[in-house]
Amino acid sequence: MTETTTRRRTRGAQAPAATKFLAWLARPLASFHLIVTIAILLTVLGLVMVLSASSVEAYAEGGSAYSLFVQQAMFAAIGAVLFYIALRIPMRRLRQWSFPMFALSVVALVLVLIPGIGTEVQGSRRWIDLGAISVQPSEIVKVTLVVWGAHLLASRRSEQAPLKDILVPLVPAGMLVCLLVVLEPNLSTTIALGIVLAALLWFGGLPMRLFVAIVVSGAVAAAVLALSAGYRSNRMRAFFNPGEDPQGIGYQARQAMFSLADGGIWGRGLGQSRAKWSYLPNSHNDFIFAIIGEELGFLGCALVLGLFALFVYTGLRIAARSADPFLRLLTATATTWITAQALINVGYVVGLLPVTGLQLPLVSAGGSSLAITLFMFGIIANAARHEPEAVSALENGQDGRFSRLLRLPKPEAYSPAKAEAARARSVAKAAAQRARAASKGKPPERSRQALPPRGRSDAPPRRRSSESRGTSSARATRAWEPTYPMPHAGERGRSR
Repeated sequence: MTETTTRRRTRGAQAPAATKFLAWLARPLASFHLIVTIAILLTVLGLVMVLSASSVEAYAEGGSAYSLFVQQAMFAAIGAVLFYIALRIPMRRLRQWSFPMFALSVVALVLVLIPGIGTEVQGSRRWIDLGAISVQPSEIVKVTLVVWGAHLLASRRSEQAPLKDILVPLVPAGMLVCLLVVLEPNLSTTIALGIVLAALLWFGGLPMRLFVAIVVSGAVAAAVLALSAGYRSNRMRAFFNPGEDPQGIGYQARQAMFSLADGGIWGRGLGQSRAKWSYLPNSHNDFIFAIIGEELGFLGCALVLGLFALFVYTGLRIAARSADPFLRLLTATATTWITAQALINVGYVVGLLPVTGLQLPLVSAGGSSLAITLFMFGIIANAARHEPEAVSALENGQDGRFSRLLRLPKPEAYSPAKAEAARARSVAKAAAQRARAASKGKPPERSRQALPPRGRSDAPPRRRSSESRGTSSARATRAWEPTYPMPHAGERGRSR
């Protein structure tokens, strides 16, 4: 009887706990708090592990065990500021700035290739020195491509939208960015950009056959690039034949496996890694997951993977709950990119994938990557506050202590009617400009189709067919010019 009573009490205690968690998860701002918590936990874990993994190498090079940690902490502080800025950016401003930011990041990719501007390290020209800090434009372009691509596809969203509106200019711009990054050379970031482009096309509604064809073509191109350069082909040889050169090209992957095996279930203890004593190259950067496994064991690795799994659930939940097509595309693409990068990093550390050099987001050492990823997390958290239930709760004063402490502005509710009204005002404004230009005897700036035919000043303007409106119009194909007044998620390209 005693054992039966104990079991019943245990089940009774577990049931309310699960019920409370599900009830908390159903709250309007649960997604927002989850994203903020995941970002904080991964960043703090990354700082601790960077300090542990880099202390020996930093002391050997500069006499201080904290030099790399201080640099990482400085970029974490910059990333925290960017996170807060991303929380306060109105979504309509983010859409208006999407193409200028993307254009500036492309210009930065061009500048980094110029000797004297870009800094060359270990044969790669990837950084631009700005005094005390170095900026990696290839990390910035990931975010700008996500934001601009989501804005472009959301502006042209329509059931009858032609295929050209999905592919042009997104695919040519993505291929240009990938080409510039390959010239650095930086195959790992090229793979990440390819994932971003594929996610945009997938969530943007590209037909399955064409999507598969593009993905296969990208995989073939990546394989050719992986076998074209000496260091990249060495990595492929080490992956397919790890025992060929265990002290040469296969040394790093082999030592990573030894570190994971040495950690066991519970780990050797924080700071007690043996591999960081110059046995595992880049232990604080590309292979920090191996140090986590050695010092914190299987439980530490499970914690990291669990946080990323929770991030996947939260990001896709935000995308599914968002009424704004722009936020759906943005959140789903960003979640796919960050998760895929984490899986690739863990995959090559445990020996399931060839070594690519992709970092573990928010955990690996890397200032630009940390700050930019925190900025992306801030945008996702901002999107979480734009869920319809969250907007209603915030308008009713249920913002909670955290939002009141940060003094975050109230989000704007997405309204298709307001988007349509803004689009109508934009059309009326353009018509007024054409009328003024015609009265002054000047040709209009845009299309001449709306003017009366010559010799018939009283003829009504020619009415365009329903197929020519929406996504196939000349203005809709220039979705990077958000000069129209719209709420934060106007679907300019949607057919009427």
